[in-house]
Amino acid sequence: MNRVPKTLKTLNRITSISFAVALYLVFFYAPREAIMGDVQRIFYFHVASFWVAALGFLGAAIAGGIYLSRRTRKWDQVALASIEVGVVFTFINIVSGSIWARPAWNTWWTWDPRLVTATIVELIYFAYIMLRQGIEDLDRRARFGAVYAIVGFISVPITFLSIRYLRTIHPVVIGSANPNAEGGFDMTSRMRVTFFFSLITFSLLYATLLWHRLRLERIGEKVQALKMKILSA
Repeated sequence: MNRVPKTLKTLNRITSISFAVALYLVFFYAPREAIMGDVQRIFYFHVASFWVAALGFLGAAIAGGIYLSRRTRKWDQVALASIEVGVVFTFINIVSGSIWARPAWNTWWTWDPRLVTATIVELIYFAYIMLRQGIEDLDRRARFGAVYAIVGFISVPITFLSIRYLRTIHPVVIGSANPNAEGGFDMTSRMRVTFFFSLITFSLLYATLLWHRLRLERIGEKVQALKMKILSA
């Protein structure tokens, strides 16, 4: 029986408690935004979702670099698991952004640089997962995945910088004000506390999900090895 490590159990508890606190902060501690009202509360998890995605894709690029230098299979597993988490949270970011855009921009979708680049990021990494399935040789698949993860990460900072250097209606809440933004707002001290706590919570969530995904991958490998042993007996 593959038992859950004590450290992972502790991480599960900390993440669960942090998430509960984050929900309280979002819905009860953070003030109601004066113009957009309660729909603005999606901001805290909308941004945090892309934060997790960025962590996932950065982690995959780092793991890919380590794999290319050491050729250790576990780093290929880390890269794949990290990208899978990143793809899920990029999708959450796009969907939550669309929900926020409806009352803020009066449309579910617009060809804004941030929306377009975020969608491109999702497609790039979804293609990574699909293309891996077409490579049977494990070493070749791992090398391909490592290079792809490193090169693909270029799309992440491009997405982050798109609203700072391109003409856009997407608000820049942290860093600078955009006079063309629709749905922009200034954060109060309570909003900032809620926002940064949400980022910390989602960082813990990323670490927790990544660890569980890696355990699942290793359990699957053990099951496959047992099947091969039984079939060859």
